[in-house]
Amino acid sequence: MNTAVAQKVQVPDIAAQVTYAMRVMGIAPIPRNYELFYEAYIGSNPKLTRELAALGSKASQEELDEIGTQYFGHHHGATAIDGVHSKIVGELEGLLRLLKQEQTSLESYNKLLDETYGRITGKNAASVDIIKNVIGVLTQATGDTISQGKEMVENVAQKSIEMDNVRKELDEYKRIANTDSLTQLSNRRAFDDKLSAIYNSSMAHNVTALILADIDHFKKINDTYGHPVGDKILASVGSLIRANVRKDILVARTGGEEFAMIVEGNTEEEAMAIAERIRIALEHTPFKNSKTGVNYGPITISLGFCMASWADGPGELYSKADIALYCAKNGGRNRTMAFEDGMKKDFAKSWLIYRK
Repeated sequence: MNTAVAQKVQVPDIAAQVTYAMRVMGIAPIPRNYELFYEAYIGSNPKLTRELAALGSKASQEELDEIGTQYFGHHHGATAIDGVHSKIVGELEGLLRLLKQEQTSLESYNKLLDETYGRITGKNAASVDIIKNVIGVLTQATGDTISQGKEMVENVAQKSIEMDNVRKELDEYKRIANTDSLTQLSNRRAFDDKLSAIYNSSMAHNVTALILADIDHFKKINDTYGHPVGDKILASVGSLIRANVRKDILVARTGGEEFAMIVEGNTEEEAMAIAERIRIALEHTPFKNSKTGVNYGPITISLGFCMASWADGPGELYSKADIALYCAKNGGRNRTMAFEDGMKKDFAKSWLIYRK
């Protein structure tokens, strides 16, 4: 949300402008391209904006993906995950080969037992020498089968270790793909997945809240002190939010200076208390350069929230929480507001424009 906006007529239609720019440049309207142009539009990373502009109207998808890989780690997540998937397939194929070998070994042993039984019960099987010979064959076959069984157990155990390592590797790729590189919080992708799942349970959404937060006057901070300082403040604010909520609460940086929290298992009053705890903690946190003595503060944040039970789906929930956030901004900033039906609705962004 642009913190300087207060009137409806001044609110830019970000989705329309981003989509128009992509269409003019002939860029495919796919989610990862939209993310690049959205970040460039809101000006959160001037270097990214300059690199996109330098491509002109002839940008190829390969060039866009190179920029995406540089600024958004999750752009190469699919390739990495595909590689891990291939490893898993390879390990499973190896395990199946081991099991087939064991099956073949057991089938051969069973066949030998059948033949031996036939010899013993045959009419000419009275000879002691034949009995001794059969016992010797069975002893050797049994020993070989036991040995093969031990080897099988060891091989399967090794395969299990290798597959567990591949699983851990896959988990790490997923963590990277769902993490904002600047703040180390969850990113928009992880937030979207969690928000979409809220309404999967008719019970859970009765005690679930969506809290949206936006740093006050952040554009002024960037313009006054520069984007490197702005990035440090973003990271510090993200750390402060994370430190003031439970570990099970998803905290995400959803774009620019915006953050979101999905709070499960709490009432409206408790959600308000969580938001206020964050706001007050930030209000009392000094932001000062220890080397130069420059004071960047005070840094404050505005928050708006909506209970999931007040909306019919994730899109409406996001819209109502954003309306509450806007009203907190328009009402003087550095405050928390819960959604109310009488709030003005014309300026709310649609969550759907962010879906990946």
